[in-house]
Amino acid sequence: MPIIEVHLLEGRSLEDKARFAEKVTAAAVDALDCSPNTVRILITEHKNGEFFVAGKAGRAADQAAVDVATASGK
Repeated sequence: MPIIEVHLLEGRSLEDKARFAEKVTAAAVDALDCSPNTVRILITEHKNGEFFVAGKAGRAADQAAVDVATASGK
């Protein structure tokens, strides 16, 4: 039984998460030759301040905007 754990920043809709789960399930079925009924997906959501990339809080896209503003002196 594949158990797939996913961590996301909070804010996505239930529909977004359901669509993601369907696609991940299909990928697991294809890659592992298992039944969709055996696939388990656990989604853990985190607040923005609980997620770090390269030692900085937030999403990479958010950090890129900060880096651009810092480089331009803003």
